[in-house]
Amino acid sequence: MLIEERARAKINLTLKVLGRRADGYHELASVVAFASAADRVVLDLSRPPGVDVTGPFAPQLPTEVLIARTLTLLATREPRLKLGAVTLDKRLPVAAGVGGGSADAAAVLRAVRNANPDSAAQVDWHGIAKELGADVPVCLENRLTYMTGIGDRLQPLPPLREPIAAVLINPQVPVPADKTAQVFKALAAPELGSTLTPTAPLLAALPDISATIRSIGNDLEEPARRVMPVVGDVMHALRKHPGCRIAAMSGAGPTCFGLFADAFVAATQLKAAHPSWWIEAVTLA
Repeated sequence: MLIEERARAKINLTLKVLGRRADGYHELASVVAFASAADRVVLDLSRPPGVDVTGPFAPQLPTEVLIARTLTLLATREPRLKLGAVTLDKRLPVAAGVGGGSADAAAVLRAVRNANPDSAAQVDWHGIAKELGADVPVCLENRLTYMTGIGDRLQPLPPLREPIAAVLINPQVPVPADKTAQVFKALAAPELGSTLTPTAPLLAALPDISATIRSIGNDLEEPARRVMPVVGDVMHALRKHPGCRIAAMSGAGPTCFGLFADAFVAATQLKAAHPSWWIEAVTLA
């Protein structure tokens, strides 16, 4: 029996860093959407647990992928679950700020949940996701969400009136192994005296999602430019391109996105101008 899941790219439409907690983690507030661009995860229940990786970005993955840890954790926490071999078709850039590894792990959790309908209700899927990483819980939800805390507090948002047409760009350059840590260090967020619970933006009430992105922004964009100057090149290319309504960076970068009325045409033109970059026309929802 084969069960397939799409591990969609996680896009931070907005990202506020509220401060650094006493335990070293940062309190965040982010509106998260998911893109039509995705990795493909296939769970094969007829084979013993293991991981095979294919796809254009497979060579960039570390030897130990998060999917392997996911299978091990599931077997340890819930031995009654039926598991199997996972094939990952890696089509999203690695270390790109779009939650690729977290989305892959979350897709495995959804596949295993679907494969075990009789026992799924007794499993703490959110708890397991949280143990795997900060972005895994929101990727498990796989829908428009307001994410706070360190990524562990999730508030589902009403679906957008229609999917957002966008262009994703990753400059395809080497990034530091500790990229995220460097970006947060460059931000120098203030210490927090207590945990905050920010109020969710009234996203559904806004006539244009661009207004939300423009008013809130991504606090990590400027520090990311200092750590990875190419982020500035990508943002400039998007913002100067005809028809770009708004451009922003996702997560800690370097992937950026722009909203366009016709994302396919914009992506085609941007690919011609920047053939070494990974550029995809997508919808966000």
